[in-house]
Amino acid sequence: MTVREYLDRLPARSALVLGDICLDRWCTYDPAAAEPSRETGLTRLAVVSTVVTPGAGGTIANNLAALGVGRVNLLGVVGDDGHGHELMNALSRRGISRELILHVPGRPTFAYTKLINKDTGIEDQPRIDFISQEPLPEALENRILTHIRDFAGAFDVVFVSDQAETGQAALVTPRVRELLAELSAAGAHQVYWVDSRQRVHEFRGVVLKPNQQEADAACRRLFGRVDYAALRAHTRARCLIVTLGEQGALAVDEAGERMVPSSHVRIPVDVCGAGDSFSAAAGMAFALSGSVEQAARMGNLAAAITVMQKGTGAASRAAMLELAGEDG
Repeated sequence: MTVREYLDRLPARSALVLGDICLDRWCTYDPAAAEPSRETGLTRLAVVSTVVTPGAGGTIANNLAALGVGRVNLLGVVGDDGHGHELMNALSRRGISRELILHVPGRPTFAYTKLINKDTGIEDQPRIDFISQEPLPEALENRILTHIRDFAGAFDVVFVSDQAETGQAALVTPRVRELLAELSAAGAHQVYWVDSRQRVHEFRGVVLKPNQQEADAACRRLFGRVDYAALRAHTRARCLIVTLGEQGALAVDEAGERMVPSSHVRIPVDVCGAGDSFSAAAGMAFALSGSVEQAARMGNLAAAITVMQKGTGAASRAAMLELAGEDG
């Protein structure tokens, strides 16, 4: 399958991204405009411009839309605050459906604010995160489970974004993981693609895409050693794809382990979002071809494009064709 053949088939396909979603705010401040506050005497950070993008699962959805997937939906939770409003607008601008998002009054929308120095272009201040420390209420968890049962079956690929560093406020709860395993086992023609920072070892019967650090941590937690084949067996994963940065990706399935090197190694400008762009491109390729090698190849290509962009970039159709040498 060439890159062009792959991309030409995407408009007829659909994808659902469920899990943790947030708003990424990229704020550029001007050091020359710093001055002390009259009230506190503390020197201000003077933000002169702000760019907002969908984050976490929203980054995967953004990449799917950029690749040309015909229908892209998000299933997650946002509050009724200003960050939620900004996130909804950012999704609309990218053609990402918001109809399955649950709006919960009083629950804050996750938002991450990066502060970038206007003179250097470097993020040199502590990030400001707007988070929730409250556990997911049972009533809300039940609504999420109902949404997944009602709608997940209508999509070719279901991407799961389990980004929360702790389980306390995570949308992907143990009950959600159990349901995903059930649906994956029943959906022979669907792909359930999971990217989890902390809990890759707790999923069952899906495609798992950890990076090397996440996979190694899961192995050591389970076995006291790094053993990807054992991790795949423990999770009963359809396949395990471990991303290795500029080296490419390691595919692990019933046939064993194979390295799928990246043929487009670049010196990265910003690695933020590279894993999400890999997931978007690779998950769709796996659904189209059933080949873990094809999936890793397309994922490597998309990640190579994303690391050359500031912020959480996306690999567009045009960029994929150009880098693959098929733009003529």
